[in-house]
Amino acid sequence: MSSRSDHASGPAAGRASDSVVERRFRGRIMGVGTTSGVRIVVGMWDRSPFGPFTDVFLELPDGTSVLLAPDEIVAAYVSGTYRFDTVSVVDVRARRTAGGLELSAGALQASIDVGGISPLGRILRIVPKPIARDPRWLAAIDPVARLLAPGSGTAGSAGNGRREYYGVTGAHDVTGVRGTWAGEPLGDLAPLDPPVAFGFASMPKIPQVVDVETTIREPA
Repeated sequence: MSSRSDHASGPAAGRASDSVVERRFRGRIMGVGTTSGVRIVVGMWDRSPFGPFTDVFLELPDGTSVLLAPDEIVAAYVSGTYRFDTVSVVDVRARRTAGGLELSAGALQASIDVGGISPLGRILRIVPKPIARDPRWLAAIDPVARLLAPGSGTAGSAGNGRREYYGVTGAHDVTGVRGTWAGEPLGDLAPLDPPVAFGFASMPKIPQVVDVETTIREPA
């Protein structure tokens, strides 16, 4: 396969053959359920083809899915990869604190507590990171991942003919949440149950934040 730089160098570089472009996003994904029924997935991307950014996926109690994106470019790419009923471009701010994360995104305000390494995180330490991020490995272990954590997955189809791979290399427990959505309290921390349905896979049922490299391959 021949290769070329696309948007960024290093881990976010795009690779291409005559027919396929590869884009990589490295950062963290946080999944949080609440007793109000609002389920939150926060993507905090340190390196991507679009530079550093944070976006938020919401699934509301009635099943409506919402994307909160920081700009039109991110909104277009993410909504072309995943399924949403509503897409909003808003000011998205995520600030790490000693105890977790302070999040502000349009009508969403939340303080999220993060604890120690989760049982999943201890298992992930067994696999060397270069292997854990390799799409070939992720395609091979996808059936096992789906069996061990129903609703999850490491490889699958996305929108616009894209193929996606989740290389998770670490995980910490989420231990608490406080905040509001559209002025209404989020309530207390709860499992992500039922699984969120933005794409081919959900976050783990137990609220966690994971270190991840997402690889997306798409037609050139």
